[in-house]
Amino acid sequence: MSDETTLLTPAALLTHWQGHRDLTRRVIEAFPEEGFRTHHAPDMRPFQAMACELAGMVEYQLDWFRRGRPHWDEADQNRDLPGRTELLAWWDKLTAELDAEVPRVSAETWLTPGDTPFGKMSPLTSVLYLMDNEIHHRGQGYVYLRELGVTPPAFYERSGLPPMG
Repeated sequence: MSDETTLLTPAALLTHWQGHRDLTRRVIEAFPEEGFRTHHAPDMRPFQAMACELAGMVEYQLDWFRRGRPHWDEADQNRDLPGRTELLAWWDKLTAELDAEVPRVSAETWLTPGDTPFGKMSPLTSVLYLMDNEIHHRGQGYVYLRELGVTPPAFYERSGLPPMG
């Protein structure tokens, strides 16, 4: 018997990640289309740009899982930004792809560092960074929604959380 204890399996990590993605999706849905595209704070981007960045980073991560190594294409960062409806369809497609791909990722792949635009890191470290980045941008979206007079979804209503109590 091993002395090591597994605290988080890939399946549990995926559930946690998809819980964040589900909440962010509800934030995207809450935006009025015009506010989604144009409302922003000084020196900040509209939530449309932030949410598209998040989706693009998931595409990047999926590509890494499939190739077994990171591959950054700067051209992907300069695409036209889709509207809210198109982004939600893209989001749902990525959600299904994550559900299909993450269980196939080997333990070796999860832990093998690669050179990324953000420095050398493993896919696991990258996923944890993606979640942190999503939480950060979702918080900005909450502020924008309140500025637009829209009540955002409750931050604690997220699937994948362990039971309270």
